[in-house]
Amino acid sequence: MMMNTWKTQCKFLPGTVIIGKWHGGNYQIIRELGSGANGIVYLAKGVRGHTALKMSMDSLSITSEVNVLKAFSKVPGDSPGPSLYEMDDWESPRGRIHFYTMEYIQGPDMLTFIKKNGQTWVGILIVQLLDTLEKLHQEGWTFGDLKPENLIVSGPPPRIRFIDVGGTTIKGRAIKEFTEFFDRGYWGLGSRKSEPTYDLFSTSMLFIHMYYPKKFSRVGDGKKQLIQQIDSHSELSRFSPVLRKALFGEYGSAKKMKGDLLILLSDKGDKPVTYARRSATRQRKNKKSGSMKETVMVLLLTIVLYALYIYSYLL
Repeated sequence: MMMNTWKTQCKFLPGTVIIGKWHGGNYQIIRELGSGANGIVYLAKGVRGHTALKMSMDSLSITSEVNVLKAFSKVPGDSPGPSLYEMDDWESPRGRIHFYTMEYIQGPDMLTFIKKNGQTWVGILIVQLLDTLEKLHQEGWTFGDLKPENLIVSGPPPRIRFIDVGGTTIKGRAIKEFTEFFDRGYWGLGSRKSEPTYDLFSTSMLFIHMYYPKKFSRVGDGKKQLIQQIDSHSELSRFSPVLRKALFGEYGSAKKMKGDLLILLSDKGDKPVTYARRSATRQRKNKKSGSMKETVMVLLLTIVLYALYIYSYLL
């Protein structure tokens, strides 16, 4: 009921002008981009050009999301999420509404991108995602609600970006927002505690979803069902060692999962049962040079796939 109230009060037509009470920012709504449990996101036009504007009746929720965006800005390298512009209030005809504006990230969501450009992109995009998650986890956050709709592939060159930070949660607390298919609690494989293993489970489910675009529901033993889904798919099965470890909480960090996945991607012709063993052996032998090799491997994969991407676009 409360969600419907928020949606009703925050529902406005294109052309509506929003003026910030405290900072005087002027924004004109172009169209709705999406809605969640506590508000609506619009594409708006402001002094910075196209801007994403989220409004809500819940000031605590808005403040929390703004704090997450500020935390994202502290993550080393390029920000994984949209840049924050400003937070303000608007005295609307329906009462005071809280809002913040942020960078508008353009591009298809992850599943749409894969459907258009092929499953050869799945591995490299997941590697990018794991790299970003590692940085986020080191800052003490868990993204939480990982799903294709919250992951935009911007570019060129193609790059994964987060667009909805509503589920991002401080480490140790209960996950604020989740989607059943990507939630380990739904599958009976863990709690909803905010920790790196929660995101890595969701990352594994994202990987599976790229090969099973039509989501399937849990039937009986979630663990057995997911193993069967992975092993029964000819293309997906070669990633089984990594996916299983992520599903069962056996990775201590996104960096470790990324390292194993990179080996699978480089050893495409090998039998799946040898992947995990080779990964462990190579990591012991190459502790000092591992980071550089990972960087080079990701760069080469990106260059090759980007060339294919441009070629298909020109056709």
